[in-house]
Amino acid sequence: MTVYIHDAVRTPRGKAKADGALAGETPHGLVTRLVDALDERGRDARAVDRFTLGCVGQVGAQGGNIAMVAKMAAELPDACVVHSINNFCASGLTAIGLSMNAIEAGQATRALAGGVEMMSRVPFMADRADYYTDQAFPPERRYIPVGLAADLLAEAEGISREAMDEVTERSQRRAAEAEGHPAYNASRIAVAGLDHEEPVRPTTLEKLAKLPHAFTQWGEEYAHALDGKPVHSHTVGHAPPIVDGAGLALLSAQGEGARARIVSYAEMGGHPRASLTAGFAAMEKALERAGLTLEQLDRIEFMEAFAVTYAKFLRDYPADPAKVNVSGGHLAKGHPMGATGAILTSTLLDVLDEADGRLGMVVCTGAQGVGAAMIVERLG
Repeated sequence: MTVYIHDAVRTPRGKAKADGALAGETPHGLVTRLVDALDERGRDARAVDRFTLGCVGQVGAQGGNIAMVAKMAAELPDACVVHSINNFCASGLTAIGLSMNAIEAGQATRALAGGVEMMSRVPFMADRADYYTDQAFPPERRYIPVGLAADLLAEAEGISREAMDEVTERSQRRAAEAEGHPAYNASRIAVAGLDHEEPVRPTTLEKLAKLPHAFTQWGEEYAHALDGKPVHSHTVGHAPPIVDGAGLALLSAQGEGARARIVSYAEMGGHPRASLTAGFAAMEKALERAGLTLEQLDRIEFMEAFAVTYAKFLRDYPADPAKVNVSGGHLAKGHPMGATGAILTSTLLDVLDEADGRLGMVVCTGAQGVGAAMIVERLG
């Protein structure tokens, strides 16, 4: 059964600070605003029987089954089935993939799927999981923060500081330019007066080259999990800003009026120490399932989960940089963890429309061996 994306919308990303533009909102409030926006776009978003929401920090303001809380706040039907999921940085795309699977299996007819993360309210690692400090696991299976994993990957892959500076500068420049390009932001919904990506901070190669390493303290705190002293490379410029944001997609088995059809979807796991590589494996699997090559895609939204992954992608795969993250990426706009996959899906549909393109792909990669990818065909 073919599953279609009728529409996908996203909030702007706000700085996760007390004075950030979205900090006065609530996670369920952001989701409700997107449901309202889908209705305003003629999508009858409340006529759904399944609602799946990705969220990494499911405590405090995002606890209590955040999908259920958002369902009630958005006044979705009582009979609508809800699931809150945590698949780390791939959560928002996983929510879409699970909803696609449910429709294909006849368990749902119309579904809302996406993610939300308000890091101003629920900071990184706020769930205080025992695993984060558990030394009973073998060293290579112990948790290390994703920024430290990025440093390790850059060392293992031989990704230079210069290569990371280049992709970071490109992301910032494109993100700034995209604000003057309405077609790139056609599905971005203003919230609380915020109508742009608040964290974008254009920079230069010269400025980036002067920044100090960002994760040396983590290297000391997690030395018990490392095979020696890590070689640090990432700076704050090479890391996606911590932000608030949300994204939603409306899926159905009915194609009339849809923006795109899902061509293939794949998830892959990976070794926890090679933390940011499972997205590459998922991408390869999605391409294999679709019978496509990277060269056949018109647009790609590749999650900039630290500069090393973006630099590795452009170095190791035959992707045309002019087709990848054309409106900038997470290094500039920020990474609201559980929402990222849904935000990138919405962005992909916009940039495909702008280019009058046909095929596009979203790739998400995350900590501890998490990866997901989806290929879509634009309709109309």
